[in-house]
Amino acid sequence: MTGGEAVWRHVPVLLEEVLSGLSVRQGGVYLDGTIGMGGHSLQILERYEGTRVIGLDRDPAVLEAASRRLAGYGERVLLFHRDFGHLDEAIEEAGVDCVDGVLLDLGVSSMQLEDADRGFSFSRNGPLDMRMDPGSGVKASEIVNTWSKEDLANLFYRYGEEKRSRAIASAIVREREKAPLTTTVQLADLISRVPGMSRVKNIHPATRTFQALRIEVNEELDALKQAIPISIRYLAPGGRLAIISFHSLEDRIIKRTFRELENPCECPREFPQCRCGRVSAGRVVTRRPVTPGPGEIEANPRSRSAKLRIFEKGREKEEGERGKG
Repeated sequence: MTGGEAVWRHVPVLLEEVLSGLSVRQGGVYLDGTIGMGGHSLQILERYEGTRVIGLDRDPAVLEAASRRLAGYGERVLLFHRDFGHLDEAIEEAGVDCVDGVLLDLGVSSMQLEDADRGFSFSRNGPLDMRMDPGSGVKASEIVNTWSKEDLANLFYRYGEEKRSRAIASAIVREREKAPLTTTVQLADLISRVPGMSRVKNIHPATRTFQALRIEVNEELDALKQAIPISIRYLAPGGRLAIISFHSLEDRIIKRTFRELENPCECPREFPQCRCGRVSAGRVVTRRPVTPGPGEIEANPRSRSAKLRIFEKGREKEEGERGKG
């Protein structure tokens, strides 16, 4: 089976949970901020008559593949080459005032991981790139070969939660003095040789370092922080924002931001009534994240770390009442 065939047969993560969580309805307008291969959007279009999808992706190759897959739905689909941090621009260009739901499926797509030339996977040898949009941004090789030891260590610890960050940074600096690090396998092998970097529960020693580099290259956490309030602003009253994350850094941002949107009041607890005037944006639907069941994990091991959280925008009267609490 080729990599392309594997991608086409891939079932989107938490599909039924996403459709249920978004409360998808006939004739609604939904924004898929990370359309990838179009798996979730395809089901929205197929199952719900008259629905429309506004799809975004920063990767032109992925966007082209999604365009081919969804071509049969004609004018019901509008696709934009854009980062989800700028989803407001896509909504306005689509000519709609608001949408009934927003989906953000974070992380790297199967198509990107299986293409060695993109440099996302440490198991496939390719250039140390990691840019989701190959036409812009800084390559991972530039970071690895030019950043100071201290900056590299801080990056691996902050975005990869890597306990051996300083040892890895030191090894990189020593190695690049001989010759630049230019390939994924070159870097992965180097990390594997760092003392104390043994494989744990079938997790490759380079996993956290590669995660940190990818997040930095694509400014993923900044885009997420930007996208959540924009999504809420453009949701119709009662509309929902669903976000699937794959690591704890993303999930903590989502959890904290949803909680602040639900209860933004800054008044001391002893105040009998809110005086700050900050109004709730709605309610958190998922008090605990929704995770894949054993069957889905067995069928798609990449889904094992997925967490789905959902926020529902309030209606005007409800928002006002919550803000007084």
